[in-house]
Amino acid sequence: MSQSMSKAELKAGKKKNELLETIIVIIEALAIALIFRTFLYQPFSIPTASMQPTLMIGDYFIANKWVWGYGKYSFPVPLPFNGRIFGSQPKQGDVAVFRNEITNEDYIKRVIGMPGDHIQMKAGRLYINGKMLDRQRIGTGEDTDSYMTTVPVTLYTETLPDGVKHTIQEISDDQPLDNTAEYVVPAGHYFMMGDNRDRSADSRVLSQVGYVPFDDFIGKAEARFFSITNNLPPWQLWEWPANVRWDRMFQSVN
Repeated sequence: MSQSMSKAELKAGKKKNELLETIIVIIEALAIALIFRTFLYQPFSIPTASMQPTLMIGDYFIANKWVWGYGKYSFPVPLPFNGRIFGSQPKQGDVAVFRNEITNEDYIKRVIGMPGDHIQMKAGRLYINGKMLDRQRIGTGEDTDSYMTTVPVTLYTETLPDGVKHTIQEISDDQPLDNTAEYVVPAGHYFMMGDNRDRSADSRVLSQVGYVPFDDFIGKAEARFFSITNNLPPWQLWEWPANVRWDRMFQSVN
């Protein structure tokens, strides 16, 4: 009888050890994932049309968290400090994820104006420090927003002062944000704009976005890893054959 009880006790003890080991493995995996997401790379998705055609609704991408160091919004829970730890300054033309403190949401836009720059829109053309940027027409297309409203657009290659080229699209050169006052970017701030110029609430709208403090930057968009039409949930595998944009996957964000 005592031998039988001993075997039962050993079996129960083995099960407890296996359960404990499983719990430890799960905790370690979660810790590694949290460290990776906090300090290295964080995934994001695109819910709006403001960065089309560079980033389309339904694109999923990773943002580099360490390239610009760590600010208060780099962590899963915002930390009560100002400034940044490590890292370097963004460059003109970088595509950045940042916290919009006005709406308390994460936004993604392109860095257009550096601290001290003078920015203005005149008849749909972008001026930086008094000089109109070069813009070359490359074609036409259609743009569909998150409300499934589709409009014709013209696509251009725009060249920033440092030579960086990127694609933008315009409904026309006479939209509400195509003629603005001159903006002067404050020290420690950046002027952010969407590539979908006529469908982007960005730094041109001071009451909604305005000048973005460097402290509010989260990471630099680096690469798309998934893309699906109509903003469908990725877990709906049965929707993949007809809706996944295979040609947009595993590409860098420029």
